[in-house]
Amino acid sequence: MTRSRAGGRKPVFSSDGLLRWTAGLVLLWVALTTMPVLALRWMDPPTSAFMVRERVLAWRAGETSRPAHTWVPWDELPWQMKVAALAAEDQKFATHRGFDLDSIKSALDERRRGRRLRGASTISQQVAKNLFLWPQSTWPRKALEAYFTVLIETLWPKRRILEVYLNIAEFGSGIYGTGAASERFFGKPAARLTAHEAALLAAVLPSPKRLRADAPSPYVRSRQRWILAQMTQLGGEQALAPLR
Repeated sequence: MTRSRAGGRKPVFSSDGLLRWTAGLVLLWVALTTMPVLALRWMDPPTSAFMVRERVLAWRAGETSRPAHTWVPWDELPWQMKVAALAAEDQKFATHRGFDLDSIKSALDERRRGRRLRGASTISQQVAKNLFLWPQSTWPRKALEAYFTVLIETLWPKRRILEVYLNIAEFGSGIYGTGAASERFFGKPAARLTAHEAALLAAVLPSPKRLRADAPSPYVRSRQRWILAQMTQLGGEQALAPLR
């Protein structure tokens, strides 16, 4: 048996060996997560973690329904829908690197004043969560969300992030993506959406299982009007010019 110079047993794992083992695991994790994110820069995801979760829940309940989802490429998504999403969810999308620090600070300040913690997620963060993770807001999920957000912002152009978002966001119970939402609520392809229809779809994004585009409440109608005004303020189609 191998012994140390002092005559004792040599440890199975030295501190250097443990560091190398840990570094290897970290590198493996980075490789295994970076490769699919990089591939999805060009490959359209056929589903998302949220859609898979919906299928599993339906299966457990003995239901045969499946999420409605139709992929619509960037060039077929109307500018009205793109700008409506920016106006409603992330007006600093073109300039931030995945996180809106001002919104995060504002949300935390409201929390300290005793108000309910409101969401401050960017579109990039929502893509990370919806595509790879789960809805429950826990610290491990938040950490993974931040990690995948950095990967997405590093490896994808802004246009791709917005394209994926508009194709995996939930617009109603079991309705994912602009294509399925346009067909379900307006009976037409996404390319023919008007500004008012796009604003109505964007109005339900914060809580698609509670807010409804097919039976809009006064709150949803009010939010729709606000989004239309914000779309004009952002410059309409010109708001997309900075996206690359």
